[in-house]
Amino acid sequence: MKSNFDEFKKYIKGKKTAVVGIGISNRPLIKYLIALGANVTAFDKKDKEQIGDVAKELENLGVLLAVGEDYLEQLHGYDVIFKTPSMRIDSPAFTKAKQEGTYITSEMEEFVKYCPAKVIGVTGSDGKTTTTTLIYNILKEEGYKTWVGGNIGTPLFSKIEEIEKNDRVVLELSSFQLMTMDVSPEVAIVTNLSPNHLDIHKDMEEYINAKKNIFKFQDADGITIFNLDNEITRSMISEVKTKVRKFSTKNKIESGAYYEDEKLYVNNKFVCKKEDIVIRGMHNVENYLAAFCATIDDVSIESMRKVATTFCGVEHRSELIKEINGVKYYNDSIATSPTRTLASIRAFEQPVILIAGGYDKHIPLEPLVEEGYKMIKKVILVGATADKLEKIFNKVIEEKHIDLPIFRASSLEEAAKISKEEAKPGDIVTLSPACASFDLYPNFEARGNEFKELIRSLK
Repeated sequence: MKSNFDEFKKYIKGKKTAVVGIGISNRPLIKYLIALGANVTAFDKKDKEQIGDVAKELENLGVLLAVGEDYLEQLHGYDVIFKTPSMRIDSPAFTKAKQEGTYITSEMEEFVKYCPAKVIGVTGSDGKTTTTTLIYNILKEEGYKTWVGGNIGTPLFSKIEEIEKNDRVVLELSSFQLMTMDVSPEVAIVTNLSPNHLDIHKDMEEYINAKKNIFKFQDADGITIFNLDNEITRSMISEVKTKVRKFSTKNKIESGAYYEDEKLYVNNKFVCKKEDIVIRGMHNVENYLAAFCATIDDVSIESMRKVATTFCGVEHRSELIKEINGVKYYNDSIATSPTRTLASIRAFEQPVILIAGGYDKHIPLEPLVEEGYKMIKKVILVGATADKLEKIFNKVIEEKHIDLPIFRASSLEEAAKISKEEAKPGDIVTLSPACASFDLYPNFEARGNEFKELIRSLK
C-alpha cells in the first residue's frame, strides 16, 4: 500500500530541513518544501557569486544558504536532510548527522513512497534511458497520462499532488539513486549489468547491491523484469520473492518477451518484425522486449507495435547528425561504458571510425578493444583515458597482427577534423566514447551537443 502524502505534509511542516545541492534538479524540491512549510537551508559547494541569481531567488523565498568550500561543516542540527544522489551516505557529514538522529532521505525515495500512481522503475548498466522512453511512449500511445522522471524528464516530487491514481509514472533510476532507497516501484526492470561507476562505488558488489534495491522492497503484488541473457541479472532471479518476468533474444519465454526468427513476441503474441523497428541494433531489440514486459498488463499489442515502428530514438544515442560527401556522422555520447559502445558499433554492421575516450570511471576498458577491434576501421582517441586506451589498442594490434590506425586528438574539435580527413565515402564516423564526459564536460549531453555543432560546421 502506498503511503498517503498528507502524512508527509504534516511531518515536514516546521521541520528544520537541509537540501544538499542547489543544482537544476534540486531547485523545484527546495521551492516545494518551502511551500509545504518546511524551514529550508540549501547547501552547495559553490559560493553565492557562482550560484548567481538563483541564490537571490531562494533567499527571497526564505531559504537559508550554506555555501562555499566548507559547506558540509554546517550540516548539523537538522531534522531532515535531502541528499543529492551522487554523494555517498557514508561520508563523514552524513554519518555524523545520522548519529544525531537526523532523517536522511532523497527526493526519489520520498516520491516512490508517496506517488499515488503505478510506478515503473528502470535500472541497469546500459539501455536505461531508451527503455524508459519506450515505456513512456507506449503508455502514452495507449492513452494514459504518463509522467517520466528520475535521471530524465523533470523532477517529479514537486508535482506529486498533480499526479492521479490512474496515471502512469516511469522512472530511470541510477545506482546512486537506488543505493540508499528502502522502497521499490511496483514494476522494476533491470536491463543488464556490467562494471560501471567504480569511481564512486567501492567495488562491483556494492554496485550490484545498489541495483537490487529496485526490487528488494516490493510488496506481494510487485513485478520484476530481468534480462535472461545477462549473467548478472539472471543470477538475481532467485532472490526475488514477487512475480518475475524475463526477456531474451536467445531463448523462447512463455511468461515474458523474446526474439525468434527476426520477430519480437510478448506472452507468445507477435508484436513486430525486427526490420520494422526504426532504431537499429540488437541492444534496442532487448530494450523493446523489456518495455513490452513492463507494459503488457496496461496496453494493447497495437500500441506496442505503433511505437516500435515509429519511434526514432533518443538524442545522443546513435543519433545521425549529418551525411557529408557520403560519410555518415553519429552522436552516441551516451555511451559511457565499453559494453554500451560495443552494442552501438555492432548495430552498424560495418567497421566504423570510432572517436573514444574521456573521464576514467575505473572500469575495465579492455573489452572495448578485445571484443570490438573487428568492428573498428580507425580509432581517434581523446580525453583523460586516451593513453590507457592507446596501450590496450596497441597490445591487441600486436597480438592479432592487424592494421588498425590510431589517431590522437587534443580536443573533440580536433577529433572531428581528423575524422573528416580520414573518412571516405561509405564510411561511418561515430562519437561513442566508452567513457564518461567529466574530464572535459559537465555531462554527456554537453559533449554530444558540442560534437553535433562541430560536425554540422564541417564543409
